[in-house]
Amino acid sequence: MKPQDVLAGRGSLWIFGYGSLVWKPDFKYRRSEVGHVKGYKRRFWHGDNFHRGDDDLPGRVVTLIEERDCTWGVAFEVTGAQVAESLKYLDVREAVRGGYVTKVVEFHPRGGHGPPVPALVYIATPDNPTYLGPASPDDIAARIVACRGKTGHNVEYLLRLAEFMRASCPEVDDAHLFSIEVAALARLSVLLISQKRGAVPI
Repeated sequence: MKPQDVLAGRGSLWIFGYGSLVWKPDFKYRRSEVGHVKGYKRRFWHGDNFHRGDDDLPGRVVTLIEERDCTWGVAFEVTGAQVAESLKYLDVREAVRGGYVTKVVEFHPRGGHGPPVPALVYIATPDNPTYLGPASPDDIAARIVACRGKTGHNVEYLLRLAEFMRASCPEVDDAHLFSIEVAALARLSVLLISQKRGAVPI
């Protein structure tokens, strides 16, 4: 039995998002909570050849890596008909097109707003053919700045995620995310200066 089938049997289902879901869930839900899951760290180690890149140059998007750490994001509670509808949508968006598999994690709402709850999460693993693995912040930023997919520019994904963290979790220092943001903004600045001078972009 799949993890989503086990959780859906409870009558309601929590879905934890740590990437684009934090600003663009695109499914109906009863309520949402900012919070974190333990035992995982967020990394831009997964390749995306649909939403934020293509087959020739996959974009860089986040997945979760098991480690003694925590990852902040948003959990959405879906109930009733929303359960089947959200899972149908996410199975296409995250599993079929994104290459993610599902796991069950324990979600901790921010500020102790209720007890931890089991939540469904989509995670890309190293055995996925589009998995890119670790790289330096500058190398990851270079790929992100260069890529675009059917959903939009890869850099938009990066900047929106950083914006979410600053607005919703200002006390959390996500060093991996913010170091890539700094490197990407530096590259964009160089490109803009080059274009203004009429030079060929680097």
